[in-house]
Amino acid sequence: MRSPVSWLTGGASTPANRESGSRPEAARRQTLAVNSRLVLAFSAAGLPAALWMLVAGGTVLPFVLSVLGLAVGFVTLALHHRGQAELVAAGHVYGTLLAGLLLSLVDPAVADVGLAVAILAPVQAALLMRAPVARGVWLALALVAGLAAASSLSHFGWPESWRGEFNLVAGVALLVAALMVANAAHRMSAVSGSQERGQVNAYRHLVESVQDAVIRFGADGGLAFASRSSEPLFGCRRYELTGSGLLDRMHILDRPAYMTAFAIANQDGKARTVEVRMRRDNAAAPATAAQFVWIEIALSPVIDGEPAAGRHEVVALLRDVTARRDDEDAARRARKAAEEASLAKSRFLATIGHELRTPLNAIVGFSEMMASGIAGELAPAQREYAHLIHRSGRHLTDVVQMLLDMSRLEAGKLELQIGSFQPDALLEPCLQIVDGMARQKSIRLATDVPRLLPALVADERACRQVLINLVANAVKFSGENSLVTVSMRRQGRHINISVADQGIGMDEEAVRRIGEAFFQAGHGTRRPSEGTGLGLSIVKGLVELHDGTLHAVSTPGQGTTMTVLLPINGPATKVEETGAVTQLHRESAAQNMAEWQDERKRAQ
Repeated sequence: MRSPVSWLTGGASTPANRESGSRPEAARRQTLAVNSRLVLAFSAAGLPAALWMLVAGGTVLPFVLSVLGLAVGFVTLALHHRGQAELVAAGHVYGTLLAGLLLSLVDPAVADVGLAVAILAPVQAALLMRAPVARGVWLALALVAGLAAASSLSHFGWPESWRGEFNLVAGVALLVAALMVANAAHRMSAVSGSQERGQVNAYRHLVESVQDAVIRFGADGGLAFASRSSEPLFGCRRYELTGSGLLDRMHILDRPAYMTAFAIANQDGKARTVEVRMRRDNAAAPATAAQFVWIEIALSPVIDGEPAAGRHEVVALLRDVTARRDDEDAARRARKAAEEASLAKSRFLATIGHELRTPLNAIVGFSEMMASGIAGELAPAQREYAHLIHRSGRHLTDVVQMLLDMSRLEAGKLELQIGSFQPDALLEPCLQIVDGMARQKSIRLATDVPRLLPALVADERACRQVLINLVANAVKFSGENSLVTVSMRRQGRHINISVADQGIGMDEEAVRRIGEAFFQAGHGTRRPSEGTGLGLSIVKGLVELHDGTLHAVSTPGQGTTMTVLLPINGPATKVEETGAVTQLHRESAAQNMAEWQDERKRAQ
């Protein structure tokens, strides 16, 4: 069985209620319930005396106030059990206003106890009601005050005149209203303080547990707080960072950058991040030399109302980024070493290429003279040897030329000679060069070129080399009695040059690696043809110099289609001169894919 005190407080002393009361909303609801029981208890206690006064002396006011208190208590308790906290608070506030109005109507004085009771209603509203609703209570108080003033001027009033026993009734009403306000103020203040202490403890625990060091500076720039994690970061106690301790640990060359960033955060209120070198002591061996580490300092101003003297407090997060800086330095050194190695390789290729071309030209020239009989008639075996020497010399000359072209491309020293020419003019000279190689394997060279093509602005020599390499590659990797097709057409703002063969094809990995220097599909002794693997690398480099693209579509055992897209107006394409392609209708992806397959079959 619950005691009267436990009933009055709603069991607030139990651990469960204490835990729930730590939350502001739960505490507010509990306070409203206690106030309802308080009103109900005082009204029930005073009801017998009010009945006696009504029967014996015909005094109505005490009975009306008791009935009002019982009604407010029962109704608000019922609303509390239904969870209607706002209505409970409104019942208390307007019940207090009504009690104060009744007492003011009875008392002829302007400043009476009833007005004091009514004034406590807005205080209750401020403590227990939402702000928009609480503001309306002041209007109700003004109405009560106006009615009380009118009553004091004898315009109207309570039917009974003021009696001596009414002082006791008014005192009890004021006591109940004051107890309700005191209970609400005490509970809400306790909950607010507990919540603030909990938040402070949570933030302190978070700051102390975070791996990054947290330092707070005052508006004057002095160190106000340093987290525990700053001790292992600097190898010292926190108090050693106060004063100029933090700045003394900073590398002298990095202090200007840090001071500038701090001034921007402290004076201008803007966050800044700076990386500096700071000294880290060895706590285990104080006699050893200190170590400098890279520290990233993120400075954030504390914007909280009006800053003192135009300055802000600053919170700094400090993180050790030495490993990242070491990785960046290592990557920078590796990149520099790679660039130097690439430059040395290019210089070596250029030097050795020029050194090889002179004797190779002599070998090719004299072997050709010997094979033609200029130096005298040769025996059949000698003529065959001369042809072998000539062919090998030509092969080495081509290899040296490709190495030189590749070195110039990598060094960025290959300059384009831009001019305007007809794309189909490339076909005849290129096919003539590759015709002998194709005849040896009985490969038929076919062309598919429309009658009218726009003039192409590009380097004709470079484009001729691109087409020769593509066709030679197609012939090299095609079987005997097969077909190699060269096609050209306009594709939007580009000229599409495609070379399709029916050779061995490539897998997806080889297609992805097209353009890599010295790469050939099929490694080692399994390669189907001789070569350096530089042909497509040179093609890709020359195409990219023209702001074009190189594509490959290949299926193992079925052939390969190499496609080059070159901008019609050269590397710097001018849309207003080329003209935009207007799409008249939208085609589905399936239709586009079908057309691409048809084009691929036609090219093969």
